[in-house]
Amino acid sequence: MELLINIFNTVLYQPLFNALILLYEYLPGRDFGIAVVVLTVVIRLVLYPLMAQSIKSQKALSELQPKIQEIQQKYKDNKEQQSKEMMGLYQKEKINPFGGCLPLLIQLPILIALYRVFWQGLQPEAMSLLYNFVPNPGTINPTFLGLVNLGEASLALAVLAGIVQFFQSKMMIPKTKKPKLGDKTSQFSDMMQKQMLYFFPIFTVFILWRLPAAIALYWVVTALFSIGQQYLIFKKTYAQPN
Repeated sequence: MELLINIFNTVLYQPLFNALILLYEYLPGRDFGIAVVVLTVVIRLVLYPLMAQSIKSQKALSELQPKIQEIQQKYKDNKEQQSKEMMGLYQKEKINPFGGCLPLLIQLPILIALYRVFWQGLQPEAMSLLYNFVPNPGTINPTFLGLVNLGEASLALAVLAGIVQFFQSKMMIPKTKKPKLGDKTSQFSDMMQKQMLYFFPIFTVFILWRLPAAIALYWVVTALFSIGQQYLIFKKTYAQPN
């Protein structure tokens, strides 16, 4: 376990911490919030190819839901045949049902490392982890544009993160016809989809409003970047001739 912790610190936590301090030191104005924003954008650019594949997989899978529901309804009493038909559908459409999961799992350790950076990185003892070429800034001013203390919780930023999360999630929902009366499977799926659309933003606010505002700022920038990425991918995809 200790070996895993050391690897995590060496590969993720320490590089991200040093990158944040470098940005804080050399960006004009020495604004900690601007450093967080730039670091977030850099991370998203590095992960862009992975996230693009994840977005395409999630969108394709969501658009396939009507056919999936049809199979589930048709073979509801034969789970083995249902599984075969589902796999056949995925192969026919060239979709990996787990294609959207791996990039999200890769992001999780990064998010944990950033949590530690924003939570512990403002402490004086954390400066012992700086590389030799990174100057020690001494005391860090954790304010963003002179308005928000990113070292403390911010309900306003948490709510903003929830709002942006809502619009990001909404973009992933395909425009489908209203389920017919009596089609219980489609109605249930439509209801669950709408519930999840509102659940995740509310859950985001619930999680972030007690954490350092730097994490909420990271969440906002990440969601905004994702919205832009989704827009470009969907525009390019739907612009292609059938």
